[in-house]
Amino acid sequence: MSASFTSLSQWSIPQWLKMESSAVSTFDRSYLILALSMYMIGLVMVASSSMPVAERLFANPFHFVVRHMIYICLSLGVAGIALQIPMSRWHQYSGNLLILGVALLIVVLLIGRNVNGSTRWIVVGPITIQAAEPAKLFFFCYLSAYLVRRREEVMENIKGFAKPLFVFGILGGLLLMQPDLGTIIVMFVTTFGLLFLAGAKLWQFIAIAGVGISLLSMLAYFSPYRWARVTGFLDPWEDPFGSGYQLTQSLMAYGRGESFGQGLGNSIQKLEYLPEAHTDFVMAVLAEEFGFIGISVILLLSLTLVFKALLLGRKAVNQEKYFEGFFAYAIGIWFCFQAAVNIGASAGIVPTKGLTMPLISYGGSSMIIMTIAVAILIRIDHEIRLQSIQATSRAAGGKKKVKIVKEIDSKEDENG
Repeated sequence: MSASFTSLSQWSIPQWLKMESSAVSTFDRSYLILALSMYMIGLVMVASSSMPVAERLFANPFHFVVRHMIYICLSLGVAGIALQIPMSRWHQYSGNLLILGVALLIVVLLIGRNVNGSTRWIVVGPITIQAAEPAKLFFFCYLSAYLVRRREEVMENIKGFAKPLFVFGILGGLLLMQPDLGTIIVMFVTTFGLLFLAGAKLWQFIAIAGVGISLLSMLAYFSPYRWARVTGFLDPWEDPFGSGYQLTQSLMAYGRGESFGQGLGNSIQKLEYLPEAHTDFVMAVLAEEFGFIGISVILLLSLTLVFKALLLGRKAVNQEKYFEGFFAYAIGIWFCFQAAVNIGASAGIVPTKGLTMPLISYGGSSMIIMTIAVAILIRIDHEIRLQSIQATSRAAGGKKKVKIVKEIDSKEDENG
């Protein structure tokens, strides 16, 4: 197979997916298998969970299913473009991408659409963009590039550690105005995880993490609706028809699912008892219909993707491809924490937050951005493999030249 992704179109799909035993592959096919598996599971669950509400709102039970299929097709198209972009370009334009992310967060506050008291969406004709999603990816790209430039400073003094936190503070302030505390928490955890992996000193990490957690706690405490979510999470049955309504309905779905579930399509909670059943709480419907086994499969797929991202990051760092390594680390932490919060919120482990389940929940912006993130992992893996292949070829070529020279010398000695 050619080393370039452009040659993939010359291969049939069976040949493309076939694992070659003798030849060296230039990209990891397991990323594709994991992503496509989650796409298909997500499509089935969105179809199952959205039909009742789609029938009531649009008189078309397949409204959300069709849109979700379009989002998947768009995601695959955008991923094909992202695969062609060298990681050096992401590194080069990381600052510009950060500016674009900040601009999107400002624009959404000026002309964004308000839904349920939150202004998070930019409407451009038939397209709706959730500004926080690309902002997350662009910020992690910038942070990875910053750690390459200032890694020694981050490791040695508090100044280098605090600079990216200032940028995070700007983004957090804009997100808080929407408001979107869930995205702030995801970015907060990913930022600190990445700084820790980059070699920040433990006392710096603990001190500023303590300050950050205190600030987030204050934001929750002094906001009535956020505090209601926290208290409702601690004891949702105290007010099952008020602040604890969504969580109690979700817990009922988990309870009905038991070990093997009620079967596909047999959920009762999706019949408009459980709000946001096809977005934030799609995992509750999956638990009701497929039980503990179904949830375990999703967790296994997600954890496999996360571990592969983290291992890829370590491999890149070991080969001194620091930007690629930090970016892979960031994507792995981001994916892991967002999935954990989504499943944890639906299961009553953490307070409810408006975060989608990556690659599964309904939502175009989240689907496209998370697909780009997976495409970036494939690109990083491709470049590392290509570098190894080229190094092996050069070494083999050098040995061949030495062998030829020795043969010539030996023949000259025999003739001479």
